[in-house]
Parts: sequence; C-alpha cells; structure tokens
Amino acid sequence: MTNRRAFMKSGAMALFATGIAGGIPSFIAKAANSIKTQLPFKKNKTLVCIFQRGAMDGLMAVSPFADPNLKALRPTLFMSPAQTEGKQFDLDGHFGLHPSFESLYPLFGEQRMAIVHGVGSPNTTRSHFDAQDYMESGTPFNKGTSSGWLNRAVGLLGHDASPFRAVSLTSAMPRSLYGDNKAIAINNLSDFAIQMKGNPLAANIAAGSFEELYDQTTHKILSETGKESFDALKMLNVNNIKNYQPAAGVIYPSSSLGKSLKQIAVLIKMNIGMEVAFAEMGGWDTHFNQGAANGIFARNAKDFSDSIAAFWKDLGGYQDEVTVMTMTEFGRTVAQNGTGGTDHGRASCLFVLGNNVAGGKVYHQMQTLDKANLEDGRDLPVSTDFRSVFSAVANGHLKINNNGVLFPKWEGEAAIQLLSY
Repeated sequence: MTNRRAFMKSGAMALFATGIAGGIPSFIAKAANSIKTQLPFKKNKTLVCIFQRGAMDGLMAVSPFADPNLKALRPTLFMSPAQTEGKQFDLDGHFGLHPSFESLYPLFGEQRMAIVHGVGSPNTTRSHFDAQDYMESGTPFNKGTSSGWLNRAVGLLGHDASPFRAVSLTSAMPRSLYGDNKAIAINNLSDFAIQMKGNPLAANIAAGSFEELYDQTTHKILSETGKESFDALKMLNVNNIKNYQPAAGVIYPSSSLGKSLKQIAVLIKMNIGMEVAFAEMGGWDTHFNQGAANGIFARNAKDFSDSIAAFWKDLGGYQDEVTVMTMTEFGRTVAQNGTGGTDHGRASCLFVLGNNVAGGKVYHQMQTLDKANLEDGRDLPVSTDFRSVFSAVANGHLKINNNGVLFPKWEGEAAIQLLSY
C-alpha cells in the first residue's frame, strides 16, 4: 500500500498513448464523467522548452564564418554566406545561420528570435547522460537532485493550477519535470491512458490490468490524487483534437517534433491552463558524415526549423503569450574529425523565440577560435552558463523571480543583458 500510495501521489503522474483498443478504458471514462466540467482557463503565459538531445553542433548551426580559424579547422564542413550554393544566412557580418534553418531566418529578421552562443554547463562532462541530467535538474554539480528545474518553476508560479499546468509531449516524463509539483507526459492527445513508468510497481502493473489497479486503490486516494488525472481527461475533447485544423497555410512536418509541437498548439488554443510545455528531438550526435549544406545535420536542422516555424505561425493571436526556448546538453569539437563529423565538445548555442524577446541578435562572449582560446585546446569554451539564460527566460516570461529555488546554490545572475523583456 505504501508504494501504491506513493505512486498515486506522485507529481510526475504521466499520461501517454498505449494504443488500447476502444480508446480510453471504460473505468477511466466513468470516473471522468463524474467530474464537473471545468470552464476554460484564461490565456496563460506559456513557456515551451525543446531539448535537442545528442548535442547539437552550435558552430554548424550558427557559424562564426568571419573567423579564419573555423575554415582551417573544418575544411569540409565550413560554409559562408559568400558561397553560391547552400550558403548561410548572414546574421550580422560575423555569424551565419545554417541554410537548413531557413524557416527561422525571417523570425530573426523580425527581431522575434534571439540566438545565444557559447552556452553550456560549468560541469565539463562529455557524457550525454550526465550532461542532460545536470541541465534538466539545473544543478550541474549535484547528481542527487530529485527535482527538475521546470518542475521547480511550476511550483513558483503561485496560483491555482490546471491539471495541464505542465505538460510534456513525450512518452516518458523528462528529467526537467521530475518533482513534487504536478506534471503529466502525453505522447498522443487523442488516445492515451495512465502510464506506470518510473515506479517500483511498474513491472507488475504493466502485466496487470488498469481495472485491477483501480479496484485496489481506496476512494480517498483517488479523490486526492487520481482526480487530477481524471480532471485532465475530462478537459480534453477528443473529437476536437482529432479534427484539429492548423491555421491557414500551416503545414507541420510529420516528424516526432512536428507532431509534438502541433499538439502543444492544440493545448494552448484550448485555454486549459498550460503554462509549461516540453518537447524533444534526438539525432544531434553527429560523429560521422555530418555534412555541410546537405547531410545528417542539415536534415535535422530543417525538421527542427520547419516544426518551430509551423508552430509559431499556427499560434496566431496566442503568440504574445508564448516563449519558445531550445537547449542541448553540450556542443561539438571545433575541429572536424577523420570521419567527416565532430566529437563531443563543450559550448553550443540556443534559440529563444517570442514577441517580447529582444531578438535579431546573436548574444555571445566568444573569443576567436585560436587554439590558445579553446578549452583543452579543442573545444569552444562555455562563456554563458545555461542557468543564466534559463532564469532570464523563466523570470521574464513567467514572472517567477526566485533563482535561489529555481537553481539551488547558483550564485550567478540572469542574463538580462542578453534577453530583455
């Protein structure tokens, strides 16, 4: 009973698509139907975070093409705005945007999108797992932190919450949303059930039935904890979700990220109280055949760019309420390797999109790429702690202003000089 009670009370109760025949199990539908229908919430400020897993090459995404060291260190990966084919977009005479980010370039020109370069963790690990864990927990030198920085941000919002206050469009709860504050993970809005991952009972529960779990729980536990899940079910109109039509002219990529951002747009437009949303995209670990204007990186960049651009256009009148921030665990080596790729490095770049962002700039504190300026003689050094950007965006958009809780033991400052709301 202790384990079951702990599970049912978990703030990381997750909902996801399981492909159960007939849709939502009848016992859940029955419980949901007993709940009073909730009125739509007002338009909320929503922070949308996108994690690029695998370590995106920031020097390929936003290249300091004017630095002659880059061409020397990347003879087959180097691109510049002066090229006639597959040329970069010249952002400011020094940095160029990869051509596959073409759909984001107008947003930069409209000063809605800012780029922050040289971003990373003060922890020098080049382990994907550890670096992602440190970034999502927001405590880069403490592996024992039980909560994620986005979950703590949710706890600092300080007002009545919807069951959809924090939503991850993933099949499992991301580390960023672990914690005591309620969050849900939904893989598919139109067909989902209770997920039992991340709990000691998971193996037994997966082998059993949802009906059995329901029968074993007391009415009191359900009234205190299961109600949030049932509330969430009640607030979703499955028919409206299935029949959703994006704004005129909007075509989302059929990729995982495109589908996730489309569903986040649905939730925002339903006015059901979402304030933090999370999505992710893998495939950025480009050790081999990375390519320049074409190749693995270019394909990923186009999917990433087109998905975000479609989402932004689809929001329409909701754009003022939304800020999008991307992140990746670390960058790649400055020099290309012997297989036409790049290895694990240190700093990368991130994108921040919003109508209240001081966009149209590449914010950085980067030095030239002379070997003497590189970390360990090989990597772009971290000149901007990721926490300074995360806190600036969270504080500026969500108005939480408590960095001591958001990022424990961090004594730095929010990057207000980079992002001015």
